[in-house]
Amino acid sequence: MSKTRIGHGFDVHRLTAGRRLVIGGVTIEWHLGLHGHSDADVLLHAVCDACLGAAGLGDIGRHFPPSDPAYEGADSRGLLRRVRRMLDARGWSAANLDCTVIAERPPLSPHTARMEANIAADLGLAAAQVNVKATTTEGLGFCGREEGIAAMAVVLLECPDSHQLQD
Repeated sequence: MSKTRIGHGFDVHRLTAGRRLVIGGVTIEWHLGLHGHSDADVLLHAVCDACLGAAGLGDIGRHFPPSDPAYEGADSRGLLRRVRRMLDARGWSAANLDCTVIAERPPLSPHTARMEANIAADLGLAAAQVNVKATTTEGLGFCGREEGIAAMAVVLLECPDSHQLQD
């Protein structure tokens, strides 16, 4: 028997010129990138929020605030590994993770397997425990107008009964 918790994460970043496009730890060739204090990896930020929320640890902004110069240009994979250490310290581990990236362009499906592999590696999971999907909004809304990219993530955390949960 194990204790379980579900967490949901959502993030959005504006597309802008002069930035690399990094999603799921994968740099994608594109003429626009995502605006943000860190590398603005919208998918990994949603994953971090899902994990932190499920563990009752707040959100990414609480732990890695954009007002802190230490996180300027930060690699979001490093942030995700720090979130994993927070989970580990409290006895939590991810059982599975399901994510959706919402972007009109560029095409993301050629990159989702690498995104899954990066997330799995950073959370200490098998690739089969992570699923990343990409969808469009059929031209509707800010994503459809290519003004930004959004991502959602849902995680199931487990903690064995034998482990003492820490606050």
